[in-house]
Amino acid sequence: MGTTGQLSAVPEPKYWHLRTVLLRAIDSEFSIGQILPNERELAARFGVARATLRQALDQLELEGRLVRRRGIGTLIAAPRVGVPVNRQEEGWPGVGRSQAWRTVDCTTAPASAQLATGLGIAEGATVHTVRRVRLVEGRAMATESLHVPAAALPHLPGFRAESDRARSVLRQLERLEVDGESRAVELGVAEAEEAALLERPPGSPVLVMTTQYVSTGRLVALAVSTYRADTCKLTFGETGLVEVTPAVPVAATAEVRTAS
Repeated sequence: MGTTGQLSAVPEPKYWHLRTVLLRAIDSEFSIGQILPNERELAARFGVARATLRQALDQLELEGRLVRRRGIGTLIAAPRVGVPVNRQEEGWPGVGRSQAWRTVDCTTAPASAQLATGLGIAEGATVHTVRRVRLVEGRAMATESLHVPAAALPHLPGFRAESDRARSVLRQLERLEVDGESRAVELGVAEAEEAALLERPPGSPVLVMTTQYVSTGRLVALAVSTYRADTCKLTFGETGLVEVTPAVPVAATAEVRTAS
């Protein structure tokens, strides 16, 4: 017997059914920014236990449909913000003409085996890493770790402060001419450090975008960006070719490849 029949026999969890009912109520009865009734009122209205109600509300918050404000209550969230991620709109790499970036730190260290593979360099080779937070309308929307092999920036000047190092790496990188780039997007969860920067609890759903930049025929930068899945949607622009390919073993990866 196939698995379809077995799956259809599994009852829908009460909180998931309530989530669907709440979504209908949200779409038909409430507007953006409006405060939901308190848990006692909602539980009484829908005839469920408060524990079940909390599960449904938690799920809707993870999906970005609700937002909780301490001292205020649970509000209907605004629609997801469109965040452009193509070089034509945002500059290279991630310079950001319409968006703001806040530098967290900049380090220079030997490449781990995993990072060396991603950059196509020898393990232990020197790599500059700039960590930043992307702000959209004043809100933290993504974190970015931008890895640049030291060999790609041979004329990088010396620096005294960490902030000077970050600026120097970014300025030198901007001077390189980009021949092409490759993007891959997959679903993930925020680890503790990323979650803190994004002002979200650990384990929150995120979109992880990995971008490779090529200049003069070689890979010169690797950016790993973690976007909040609850408040933003990624837009790639009209010129991007979107190719969906299966990842091993079961996840799906969306790849966007563009070339200048």
